[in-house]
Amino acid sequence: MDFLPNSTSTEEADRGARIAVLPVGSFEQHGRHLPLATDTIVACAIAESIAKRYDLMLLPAITIACSHEHSDFNGTVSISAATLYQVIRDVQGSLEQRGIRKLVLVNGHGGNYVLGNVVQEANVGERRMALFPHRDDWTQARKAGGLVTDNHEDMHGGELETSILLYVAPALVREGFEQDDFVAPDRTHLHISGVAGYSASGLIGRPSLADSEKGRLVLEDLAASAAAHLNMLSGTD
Repeated sequence: MDFLPNSTSTEEADRGARIAVLPVGSFEQHGRHLPLATDTIVACAIAESIAKRYDLMLLPAITIACSHEHSDFNGTVSISAATLYQVIRDVQGSLEQRGIRKLVLVNGHGGNYVLGNVVQEANVGERRMALFPHRDDWTQARKAGGLVTDNHEDMHGGELETSILLYVAPALVREGFEQDDFVAPDRTHLHISGVAGYSASGLIGRPSLADSEKGRLVLEDLAASAAAHLNMLSGTD
């Protein structure tokens, strides 16, 4: 896959898209077997599949976001929720100058909670922004991909994310992930203690179950699920 869009200005003018797709990832620890850019790679993979399927304008990813729950681990870098909020609104405003009034945020990191607020505020009075995938979209994609784990058990660096990277960027998955399973079902105080309060390795999930075919099927199902969100955004629901 291409991690950066490569279309020209002329090609975008010919496309005449009225909806743009913006991947939002993070730069945070994902255990010893996945790169810090994992969430950005996942967001880019989903966004690229959506843009190609529905002929939308694909934007480059926001690669650093809200990863404060991972701040105890080396390599993690965050920006504030207020900064992420403003970046999204600035991108939206710039797009509107060229007549693109609708934007889909493809979120690859569960800790980017502020994106929900951005979208809710943007849609007051007019449908202008969508957030994808929702939890239900992920649940459906897991079923379609034949994954064994659920969203809660497989929170971070587990079966889902490892499967997607094995499909789109296998060279980035380090050896030994089959022995890295770690499950922490009770994470009541995650917002206080961070991930380090529940996992010394930073991983919460079961990467041993991952394979590339699961990743392919997950991405295929998510691309199909995006249609309902695009219809809502366009007012054709």
